[in-house]
Amino acid sequence: MNADTPLQLLGGLTAREFLRDYWQQKPLLIRQAIPDFETPLSPDELAGLALEEEVESRIIASDEQGSWQLRRGPFKEEDFATLPEREWTLLVQAVDQFVPEVAELMESFRFLPSWRIDDVMISYATPGGGVGPHYDNYDVFLLQGHGRRRWKVGQRCTSESPLQNNPDIKILAEFEQTDEWVLEPGDMLYLPPQFAHDGIAEDECMTYSIGFRAPSTSEVLTHFTDFLTQFIPEEERYSDAGSEPVQADPGQITQDAVDRLKLLIQEHINDDRMLMAWFGQFMTEPRYPELVTGESLEESDLAQALDDGACLVRNPSARLAWSKMGEDVMIFASGQSRLLPGYLQPLLTLICSADALHQENLGKWLDDEAGQELVRELIEQGSLVFADE
Repeated sequence: MNADTPLQLLGGLTAREFLRDYWQQKPLLIRQAIPDFETPLSPDELAGLALEEEVESRIIASDEQGSWQLRRGPFKEEDFATLPEREWTLLVQAVDQFVPEVAELMESFRFLPSWRIDDVMISYATPGGGVGPHYDNYDVFLLQGHGRRRWKVGQRCTSESPLQNNPDIKILAEFEQTDEWVLEPGDMLYLPPQFAHDGIAEDECMTYSIGFRAPSTSEVLTHFTDFLTQFIPEEERYSDAGSEPVQADPGQITQDAVDRLKLLIQEHINDDRMLMAWFGQFMTEPRYPELVTGESLEESDLAQALDDGACLVRNPSARLAWSKMGEDVMIFASGQSRLLPGYLQPLLTLICSADALHQENLGKWLDDEAGQELVRELIEQGSLVFADE
Protein backbone atom coordinates (compact mmCIF):
# COMPACT_ATOMS: atom_id res chain seq x y z
CA MET A 1 0.00 0.00 0.00
CA ASN A 2 1.27 3.47 -0.93
CA ALA A 3 1.61 5.50 2.29
CA ASP A 4 0.87 8.71 0.38
CA THR A 5 -2.40 7.63 -1.24
CA PRO A 6 -5.47 9.40 0.24
CA LEU A 7 -7.79 6.86 1.89
CA GLN A 8 -11.57 7.13 2.09
CA LEU A 9 -11.40 5.14 5.33
CA LEU A 10 -9.34 7.96 6.86
CA GLY A 11 -11.47 10.78 5.50
CA GLY A 12 -9.03 11.58 2.72
CA LEU A 13 -5.91 11.48 4.87
CA THR A 14 -2.98 9.41 3.70
CA ALA A 15 -1.67 6.64 5.92
CA ARG A 16 1.46 8.72 6.47
CA GLU A 17 -0.57 11.73 7.63
CA PHE A 18 -2.75 9.64 9.91
CA LEU A 19 0.23 7.92 11.58
CA ARG A 20 2.05 11.23 11.95
CA ASP A 21 -0.80 13.35 13.30
CA TYR A 22 -3.36 11.03 14.96
CA TRP A 23 -2.19 7.48 15.67
CA GLN A 24 -1.89 7.09 19.47
CA GLN A 25 -2.10 10.89 19.81
CA LYS A 26 -5.64 12.23 19.39
CA PRO A 27 -9.14 11.15 18.30
CA LEU A 28 -10.32 11.47 14.72
CA LEU A 29 -13.92 11.58 13.49
CA ILE A 30 -14.37 10.30 9.94
CA ARG A 31 -17.72 10.85 8.26
CA GLN A 32 -18.62 8.11 5.80
CA ALA A 33 -15.39 6.21 6.23
CA ILE A 34 -17.23 3.38 4.47
CA PRO A 35 -19.94 5.06 2.36
CA ASP A 36 -23.37 3.41 2.33
CA PHE A 37 -22.14 0.81 4.78
CA GLU A 38 -24.59 -2.02 5.41
CA THR A 39 -23.99 -4.28 8.37
CA PRO A 40 -23.34 -7.87 7.24
CA LEU A 41 -24.86 -9.13 10.47
CA SER A 42 -28.38 -8.52 11.82
CA PRO A 43 -29.13 -8.02 15.53
CA ASP A 44 -30.81 -11.44 15.61
CA GLU A 45 -27.75 -13.07 14.06
CA LEU A 46 -25.49 -11.36 16.60
CA ALA A 47 -27.73 -12.60 19.41
CA GLY A 48 -27.52 -16.07 17.86
CA LEU A 49 -23.72 -15.98 18.17
CA ALA A 50 -24.08 -15.09 21.86
CA LEU A 51 -25.84 -18.43 22.38
CA GLU A 52 -22.75 -20.37 21.30
CA GLU A 53 -20.44 -21.88 23.91
CA GLU A 54 -17.21 -20.93 22.13
CA VAL A 55 -18.14 -17.24 21.67
CA GLU A 56 -17.34 -14.59 24.28
CA SER A 57 -20.33 -12.37 24.97
CA ARG A 58 -21.64 -9.97 27.61
CA ILE A 59 -24.79 -8.02 28.37
CA ILE A 60 -24.44 -4.73 30.23
CA ALA A 61 -27.54 -2.96 31.49
CA SER A 62 -28.15 0.23 33.46
CA ASP A 63 -31.11 1.65 35.33
CA GLU A 64 -32.41 5.13 36.20
CA GLN A 65 -30.46 5.09 39.47
CA GLY A 66 -27.21 4.81 37.55
CA SER A 67 -26.34 1.28 38.65
CA TRP A 68 -24.83 -1.19 36.20
CA GLN A 69 -25.18 -4.95 35.86
CA LEU A 70 -22.98 -7.32 33.90
CA ARG A 71 -24.00 -10.78 32.67
CA ARG A 72 -21.69 -13.10 30.77
CA GLY A 73 -22.63 -15.56 28.04
CA PRO A 74 -23.27 -17.99 26.60
CA PHE A 75 -26.91 -16.97 26.81
CA LYS A 76 -30.18 -18.73 26.16
CA GLU A 77 -32.99 -17.43 23.97
CA GLU A 78 -35.18 -16.82 27.02
CA ASP A 79 -32.49 -14.49 28.44
CA PHE A 80 -33.19 -12.01 25.65
CA ALA A 81 -36.97 -12.35 26.08
CA THR A 82 -36.72 -11.04 29.65
CA LEU A 83 -34.67 -7.92 28.82
CA PRO A 84 -36.30 -4.46 28.94
CA GLU A 85 -36.92 -2.35 25.84
CA ARG A 86 -34.23 0.22 26.70
CA GLU A 87 -30.77 0.75 28.16
CA TRP A 88 -28.96 -2.51 27.64
CA THR A 89 -26.12 -3.58 25.37
CA LEU A 90 -25.00 -6.93 23.98
CA LEU A 91 -21.28 -7.20 23.20
CA VAL A 92 -19.88 -10.11 21.19
CA GLN A 93 -16.11 -10.54 20.92
CA ALA A 94 -14.07 -11.65 17.89
CA VAL A 95 -17.02 -11.83 15.49
CA ASP A 96 -14.54 -11.76 12.59
CA GLN A 97 -13.48 -15.28 13.52
CA PHE A 98 -16.97 -16.63 12.99
CA VAL A 99 -18.42 -14.47 10.20
CA PRO A 100 -16.28 -14.15 7.03
CA GLU A 101 -18.10 -10.98 5.90
CA VAL A 102 -17.04 -9.29 9.15
CA ALA A 103 -13.45 -10.53 8.74
CA GLU A 104 -13.34 -8.78 5.36
CA LEU A 105 -13.61 -5.43 7.16
CA MET A 106 -10.11 -5.91 8.52
CA GLU A 107 -8.69 -5.75 5.00
CA SER A 108 -9.45 -2.02 4.99
CA PHE A 109 -6.95 -1.50 7.81
CA ARG A 110 -3.91 -2.90 6.00
CA PHE A 111 -2.18 0.48 6.32
CA LEU A 112 -1.36 -0.78 9.84
CA PRO A 113 0.62 -3.96 10.64
CA SER A 114 -1.75 -6.92 10.38
CA TRP A 115 -0.18 -8.56 13.45
CA ARG A 116 -1.32 -5.57 15.53
CA ILE A 117 -5.01 -6.08 14.74
CA ASP A 118 -6.77 -7.95 17.54
CA ASP A 119 -10.40 -8.56 16.60
CA VAL A 120 -13.73 -7.06 15.63
CA MET A 121 -16.15 -6.78 18.53
CA ILE A 122 -19.76 -5.94 17.69
CA SER A 123 -22.17 -4.33 20.11
CA TYR A 124 -25.93 -4.12 19.78
CA ALA A 125 -27.67 -1.53 21.95
CA THR A 126 -31.26 -0.58 22.59
CA PRO A 127 -32.15 3.14 22.91
CA GLY A 128 -30.18 4.64 25.77
CA GLY A 129 -27.90 1.60 25.92
CA GLY A 130 -24.18 1.86 26.54
CA VAL A 131 -21.43 0.56 28.79
CA GLY A 132 -20.74 3.77 30.70
CA PRO A 133 -17.79 6.18 30.50
CA HIS A 134 -14.57 4.19 30.36
CA TYR A 135 -11.18 4.01 28.64
CA ASP A 136 -9.21 1.31 26.84
CA ASN A 137 -5.48 0.65 26.86
CA TYR A 138 -5.40 0.00 23.12
CA ASP A 139 -6.27 1.76 19.87
CA VAL A 140 -9.77 1.25 18.54
CA PHE A 141 -11.76 2.25 15.47
CA LEU A 142 -15.50 2.51 16.18
CA LEU A 143 -17.47 1.97 12.97
CA GLN A 144 -21.20 2.62 13.10
CA GLY A 145 -22.99 -0.27 11.43
CA HIS A 146 -26.68 0.34 12.09
CA GLY A 147 -28.71 3.08 13.76
CA ARG A 148 -27.14 6.05 15.51
CA ARG A 149 -24.85 6.30 18.52
CA ARG A 150 -23.81 9.43 20.38
CA TRP A 151 -20.14 9.37 21.32
CA LYS A 152 -18.76 11.60 24.03
CA VAL A 153 -14.98 11.85 24.33
CA GLY A 154 -13.20 13.06 27.43
CA GLN A 155 -9.89 13.28 29.22
CA ARG A 156 -6.87 11.04 28.91
CA CYS A 157 -6.81 8.55 31.76
CA THR A 158 -4.33 6.40 33.66
CA SER A 159 -4.55 3.51 36.10
CA GLU A 160 -4.83 6.19 38.80
CA SER A 161 -8.09 7.58 37.36
CA PRO A 162 -10.87 7.00 39.93
CA LEU A 163 -13.49 4.38 39.10
CA GLN A 164 -17.01 3.82 40.32
CA ASN A 165 -17.47 1.22 43.02
CA ASN A 166 -18.39 -1.64 40.72
CA PRO A 167 -16.18 -4.75 40.75
CA ASP A 168 -17.54 -6.12 37.45
CA ILE A 169 -17.35 -3.06 35.19
CA LYS A 170 -14.61 -0.43 35.13
CA ILE A 171 -16.65 2.76 34.81
CA LEU A 172 -14.97 6.11 35.36
CA ALA A 173 -16.08 8.06 38.42
CA GLU A 174 -15.19 11.34 36.68
CA PHE A 175 -15.78 12.16 33.02
CA GLU A 176 -14.51 15.47 31.61
CA GLN A 177 -16.17 15.79 28.21
CA THR A 178 -14.24 17.52 25.44
CA ASP A 179 -16.11 16.45 22.27
CA GLU A 180 -19.43 14.97 21.23
CA TRP A 181 -20.64 13.50 17.93
CA VAL A 182 -23.55 11.43 16.66
CA LEU A 183 -22.40 8.69 14.29
CA GLU A 184 -24.57 7.19 11.57
CA PRO A 185 -23.96 4.05 9.45
CA GLY A 186 -20.57 4.31 7.73
CA ASP A 187 -19.21 6.96 10.12
CA MET A 188 -16.17 6.00 12.18
CA LEU A 189 -14.38 7.34 15.25
CA TYR A 190 -10.73 6.56 15.96
CA LEU A 191 -9.67 6.64 19.61
CA PRO A 192 -6.08 6.33 20.85
CA PRO A 193 -5.34 4.44 24.06
CA GLN A 194 -6.50 5.87 27.40
CA PHE A 195 -8.99 8.43 26.06
CA ALA A 196 -12.21 8.42 28.09
CA HIS A 197 -15.29 7.79 25.96
CA ASP A 198 -18.97 7.07 26.42
CA GLY A 199 -21.21 5.75 23.64
CA ILE A 200 -24.97 6.03 24.08
CA ALA A 201 -27.45 4.60 21.56
CA GLU A 202 -29.79 7.22 20.11
CA ASP A 203 -31.95 4.40 18.80
CA GLU A 204 -31.51 0.68 18.19
CA CYS A 205 -27.96 0.45 16.86
CA MET A 206 -24.90 -1.71 16.15
CA THR A 207 -21.27 -0.64 16.42
CA TYR A 208 -18.19 -2.45 15.12
CA SER A 209 -15.08 -2.03 17.29
CA ILE A 210 -11.84 -2.85 15.52
CA GLY A 211 -9.30 -3.21 18.32
CA PHE A 212 -5.52 -3.54 18.28
CA ARG A 213 -3.20 -5.71 20.33
CA ALA A 214 -0.91 -3.82 22.71
CA PRO A 215 0.87 -5.99 25.28
CA SER A 216 1.59 -4.30 28.60
CA THR A 217 5.14 -3.98 29.88
CA SER A 218 4.33 -6.48 32.61
CA GLU A 219 3.09 -8.97 29.99
CA VAL A 220 6.24 -8.50 27.93
CA LEU A 221 8.55 -9.04 30.90
CA THR A 222 6.60 -12.00 32.26
CA HIS A 223 6.11 -13.86 28.98
CA PHE A 224 9.54 -13.09 27.49
CA THR A 225 11.40 -14.26 30.59
CA ASP A 226 9.27 -17.41 30.67
CA PHE A 227 10.23 -17.97 27.03
CA LEU A 228 13.94 -17.41 27.75
CA THR A 229 14.07 -19.89 30.60
CA GLN A 230 13.38 -22.70 28.11
CA PHE A 231 16.83 -22.12 26.60
CA ILE A 232 18.98 -21.26 29.64
CA PRO A 233 20.83 -24.22 31.18
CA GLU A 234 20.53 -24.85 34.92
CA GLU A 235 24.28 -24.42 35.47
CA GLU A 236 24.21 -20.81 34.20
CA ARG A 237 24.10 -18.87 37.46
CA TYR A 238 25.15 -15.68 39.18
CA SER A 239 28.91 -15.58 39.69
CA ASP A 240 31.21 -13.28 41.61
CA ALA A 241 34.48 -14.80 40.44
CA GLY A 242 37.22 -12.18 40.46
CA SER A 243 35.57 -9.96 43.06
CA GLU A 244 37.44 -8.39 45.96
CA PRO A 245 38.56 -11.19 48.34
CA VAL A 246 37.43 -9.41 51.47
CA GLN A 247 34.24 -7.35 51.87
CA ALA A 248 34.28 -4.75 54.64
CA ASP A 249 30.73 -5.58 55.73
CA PRO A 250 29.67 -9.15 54.84
CA GLY A 251 25.99 -8.25 55.29
CA GLN A 252 26.08 -5.62 52.54
CA ILE A 253 24.95 -6.25 48.95
CA THR A 254 27.37 -4.08 47.02
CA GLN A 255 26.87 -2.22 43.76
CA ASP A 256 29.40 -4.62 42.22
CA ALA A 257 26.97 -7.49 42.88
CA VAL A 258 24.11 -5.60 41.21
CA ASP A 259 26.31 -4.79 38.20
CA ARG A 260 27.15 -8.47 37.80
CA LEU A 261 23.45 -9.33 38.00
CA LYS A 262 22.63 -6.75 35.34
CA LEU A 263 25.23 -8.23 33.00
CA LEU A 264 23.73 -11.68 33.57
CA ILE A 265 20.26 -10.42 32.59
CA GLN A 266 21.36 -8.14 29.75
CA GLU A 267 23.20 -10.96 28.01
CA HIS A 268 19.81 -12.54 27.32
CA ILE A 269 17.59 -9.46 27.10
CA ASN A 270 19.82 -8.01 24.37
CA ASP A 271 19.57 -11.12 22.20
CA ASP A 272 17.57 -9.68 19.28
CA ARG A 273 16.97 -13.06 17.67
CA MET A 274 15.41 -14.46 20.83
CA LEU A 275 13.36 -11.32 21.37
CA MET A 276 12.06 -11.40 17.79
CA ALA A 277 11.26 -15.11 18.02
CA TRP A 278 9.30 -14.60 21.24
CA PHE A 279 7.54 -11.45 20.04
CA GLY A 280 6.37 -13.03 16.80
CA GLN A 281 5.02 -16.06 18.63
CA PHE A 282 3.35 -13.93 21.28
CA MET A 283 1.68 -11.53 18.84
CA THR A 284 0.34 -14.35 16.67
CA GLU A 285 -1.14 -16.40 19.50
CA PRO A 286 -4.79 -17.05 18.56
CA ARG A 287 -7.59 -15.95 20.83
CA TYR A 288 -9.21 -19.36 20.41
CA PRO A 289 -6.37 -21.87 19.92
CA GLU A 290 -8.84 -24.75 19.98
CA LEU A 291 -10.17 -23.50 16.64
CA VAL A 292 -6.75 -23.73 14.98
CA THR A 293 -6.51 -27.43 14.23
CA GLY A 294 -5.47 -29.23 11.08
CA GLU A 295 -5.09 -32.75 9.84
CA SER A 296 -2.39 -34.87 8.27
CA LEU A 297 -1.89 -34.19 4.57
CA GLU A 298 0.35 -36.01 2.13
CA GLU A 299 2.49 -33.98 -0.27
CA SER A 300 0.80 -35.64 -3.22
CA ASP A 301 -2.65 -34.75 -1.83
CA LEU A 302 -1.74 -31.05 -1.65
CA ALA A 303 -0.43 -31.02 -5.21
CA GLN A 304 -3.53 -32.85 -6.48
CA ALA A 305 -5.92 -30.52 -4.66
CA LEU A 306 -4.24 -27.42 -6.10
CA ASP A 307 -4.17 -29.01 -9.56
CA ASP A 308 -7.92 -29.50 -9.23
CA GLY A 309 -8.42 -25.78 -8.54
CA ALA A 310 -8.54 -25.78 -4.73
CA CYS A 311 -7.84 -22.53 -2.86
CA LEU A 312 -6.24 -22.08 0.54
CA VAL A 313 -7.26 -19.29 2.92
CA ARG A 314 -6.17 -18.27 6.39
CA ASN A 315 -8.10 -19.91 9.19
CA PRO A 316 -10.17 -17.00 10.64
CA SER A 317 -8.82 -17.88 14.10
CA ALA A 318 -5.18 -18.03 12.96
CA ARG A 319 -2.61 -15.24 12.87
CA LEU A 320 0.36 -15.04 10.53
CA ALA A 321 3.45 -12.83 10.37
CA TRP A 322 7.10 -13.05 9.33
CA SER A 323 10.45 -11.38 10.02
CA LYS A 324 14.04 -11.32 8.83
CA MET A 325 16.64 -13.20 10.86
CA GLY A 326 19.99 -12.20 9.37
CA GLU A 327 20.22 -14.07 6.08
CA ASP A 328 17.27 -16.25 7.07
CA VAL A 329 13.58 -15.53 7.58
CA MET A 330 11.17 -16.71 10.23
CA ILE A 331 7.45 -17.33 9.89
CA PHE A 332 5.11 -17.01 12.85
CA ALA A 333 1.88 -18.94 12.67
CA SER A 334 -0.64 -19.03 15.49
CA GLY A 335 1.91 -18.83 18.28
CA GLN A 336 4.52 -21.06 16.63
CA SER A 337 7.59 -20.19 14.58
CA ARG A 338 9.95 -21.75 12.08
CA LEU A 339 13.30 -20.56 10.74
CA LEU A 340 13.58 -20.77 6.94
CA PRO A 341 16.14 -19.92 4.24
CA GLY A 342 16.05 -16.30 3.15
CA TYR A 343 15.05 -17.02 -0.46
CA LEU A 344 11.56 -17.96 0.81
CA GLN A 345 10.80 -14.37 1.87
CA PRO A 346 8.49 -13.68 -1.13
CA LEU A 347 6.52 -16.81 -0.26
CA LEU A 348 6.13 -15.66 3.36
CA THR A 349 4.92 -12.27 2.17
CA LEU A 350 2.39 -14.01 -0.08
CA ILE A 351 1.16 -16.34 2.68
CA CYS A 352 0.71 -13.48 5.16
CA SER A 353 -1.01 -11.04 2.82
CA ALA A 354 -2.88 -12.86 0.04
CA ASP A 355 -6.65 -13.28 0.25
CA ALA A 356 -6.24 -16.82 -1.05
CA LEU A 357 -3.47 -19.16 -2.16
CA HIS A 358 -3.89 -21.23 -5.31
CA GLN A 359 -1.89 -22.75 -8.08
CA GLU A 360 -1.65 -19.49 -10.00
CA ASN A 361 -0.14 -17.27 -7.30
CA LEU A 362 1.87 -20.03 -5.59
CA GLY A 363 3.48 -20.69 -8.97
CA LYS A 364 7.10 -21.75 -8.68
CA TRP A 365 6.81 -22.40 -4.96
CA LEU A 366 4.91 -25.59 -5.69
CA ASP A 367 8.06 -26.90 -7.38
CA ASP A 368 10.25 -25.84 -4.46
CA GLU A 369 10.62 -28.60 -1.85
CA ALA A 370 10.97 -26.22 1.13
CA GLY A 371 8.16 -23.96 -0.10
CA GLN A 372 5.72 -26.77 -0.67
CA GLU A 373 6.63 -28.32 2.68
CA LEU A 374 5.91 -25.02 4.45
CA VAL A 375 2.47 -24.73 2.88
CA ARG A 376 1.68 -28.32 3.81
CA GLU A 377 2.84 -27.77 7.41
CA LEU A 378 0.63 -24.70 7.77
CA ILE A 379 -2.34 -26.77 6.62
CA GLU A 380 -1.52 -29.54 9.09
CA GLN A 381 -1.11 -26.97 11.86
CA GLY A 382 -4.50 -25.45 10.98
CA SER A 383 -3.37 -21.92 10.11
CA LEU A 384 -4.29 -22.50 6.46
CA VAL A 385 -7.47 -24.31 5.41
CA PHE A 386 -9.05 -25.21 2.10
CA ALA A 387 -11.64 -22.59 1.11
CA ASP A 388 -14.56 -25.03 1.06
CA GLU A 389 -13.99 -25.69 4.79
